[in-house]
Amino acid sequence: MTSPLRSACVAALLAAALLLPGCAAWRADEAGAPAATTPPKQADAAADAPANPAFDIRVEVADDDLRALVERHNELQRYRAVTDLDEGELARLLALAERDVRKLLATEGYFSPVVTLRREGEPGARPTVVIAIEAGAATRVTAVRIGFEGDMAATADAAAAQRERIVSDWSLSEGRRFTQERWSDAKTAALRQLVQRRYPRGRISGSSADIDAPQATAALDVRLDSGPPFRLGPAITRGAQRYPDWLPERLSWLKPGDIYDQNKLVQAQQRLASSGYYDSAYISIDPEGDPGAAPVTYAVTEAPRHKVMLGLGYSTDGGPRASLEHRDNTVFGTSWRADTKLNFDHKTPLLQTELTSLPDAGGWRTGGLARYMRQDDGSLITTSQTVKLGLLRTTEQYDRNLYLQFDHALVTGAVSVNAPNALVGDGAAISVNYGWTGRYFDSLPAPQSGFGLQGEAGVGMTVSGHQPFARLNGRWLGLLPVGGGSRLALRGELGAVFAAADARLPGTYLFRTGGDTTVRGYAYRSIGLPLGGGWIGPGRYLAVGSVEWQRPILQQRFPGLLEHTLFIDVGSVANHVGELRAYWGVGTGVRVISPVGPMELSVAYGLKAKQLRLHMAMGFSF
Repeated sequence: MTSPLRSACVAALLAAALLLPGCAAWRADEAGAPAATTPPKQADAAADAPANPAFDIRVEVADDDLRALVERHNELQRYRAVTDLDEGELARLLALAERDVRKLLATEGYFSPVVTLRREGEPGARPTVVIAIEAGAATRVTAVRIGFEGDMAATADAAAAQRERIVSDWSLSEGRRFTQERWSDAKTAALRQLVQRRYPRGRISGSSADIDAPQATAALDVRLDSGPPFRLGPAITRGAQRYPDWLPERLSWLKPGDIYDQNKLVQAQQRLASSGYYDSAYISIDPEGDPGAAPVTYAVTEAPRHKVMLGLGYSTDGGPRASLEHRDNTVFGTSWRADTKLNFDHKTPLLQTELTSLPDAGGWRTGGLARYMRQDDGSLITTSQTVKLGLLRTTEQYDRNLYLQFDHALVTGAVSVNAPNALVGDGAAISVNYGWTGRYFDSLPAPQSGFGLQGEAGVGMTVSGHQPFARLNGRWLGLLPVGGGSRLALRGELGAVFAAADARLPGTYLFRTGGDTTVRGYAYRSIGLPLGGGWIGPGRYLAVGSVEWQRPILQQRFPGLLEHTLFIDVGSVANHVGELRAYWGVGTGVRVISPVGPMELSVAYGLKAKQLRLHMAMGFSF
């Protein structure tokens, strides 16, 4: 190839590379989802540099980030492999490359830079191309306008909170430096918030960034068209064979007429996958369907009928443990489920079988439970048998439980102190109980704020002596943000049993406390009634409280993973309210925030026990 022809080809190639993508249009109307026009994703210059380049490149600019950007993405990089460039061809490349550098700087908000390209080096030697940049003032956002069209604009109240959240969460706010990446990210986030709830057909109907290069200012304008609001319609199940096709809808807690909410669909998928009836689930609606009743499709992969689980674990309360669990989703060929559990635990070994029906149209299940358990409290050993039968309903926010319960407890170890049976929990009783749980946390399984309430009330009669009694128990947990990502965890529990002094109530109805999840600094269930001789018995009144400060640590290295805790726990058990005496525990610990909930390791000192104890707790439940 002759030199003039070769030069013309090189110039044409470069011009095509620079001009075909189009110049940077910083004021443009867009329809649909925003598309980022960030710098071309070329390979790193150092990694792709030819072995014997035609020229070297040096970027001179004060800002290190801009230097790295221009070094990595400038168009001259691709021509370093053309080893037979003459001086005229190189000069033409430099002239064309100036526009490319200006486009790169514009993506970072520098619209009035001074860019100079020059050649350095001795004649005949490999030259160095110097890209000298005076970036000038960075462009700042001076105005943001977010407009709404469609139902979201016309609806006064229903979508007001969603509109306000989109506006308040807009990331490229006034005063921030404008970059093309931030501009695209802000639009994408706004669109995502629009389509997540109510409006799956939402789109960006138009957007513009009005740049005043001499003043280094940007005025932003975005228009969001919501389209019509969507409500859930009838359920369509795909993949149902072993279990009824109506089961996914009932387990999902989604109902026809509910407002479309993408987050609720994801949570419903997780519920189905964790229900034990399905290995996987995908829930979707047709965005082109009827907005007033969009069919909901449940695509499920069913779990096997039988499941066997083996487990090994360790807790500071009970020491090492092993468990064997078996689940039969259609026991005896019926629609009922049977869950059988065998725990080998030094402190609380148990054998338990639970039967539950499928939920009815209202979400209620019928259930029954039989349990044999042995509790070694370190002083008394309580062997108990429990039988329960009742109704239960679980929803996203509330749990309700109405059941009939029979308990029998045999307590050994009290003979040496000649304690009355009524004090140690040796007896049997039958009762009718109602339990209620409400969860008002911001997220699960690792909430950052909110609170939970749990209450239980029961009335019954002892088997021996036929003496009536009533039992009340309540718990509360509140998470209060206090700034900087830290929060206070406030916990309280109260319990009371009202009965004659000589009523022989089983120990499972009475109270003891102390351990990993109650009053740290004390052994498991070691806070109760002192019976003499080192024996501790259960009591009829319980009070527990805790204040814990949880703060994130090492966030730069492990963002969102680790937290440090400082806490004060207090608890007491007595047979009379006036005899309650505080057992204090103080300590510190570390929490690991995992996908299944927090895992905590802490060290606590019991002021009355006068000893340090190590405590471990896993997961979050309320």
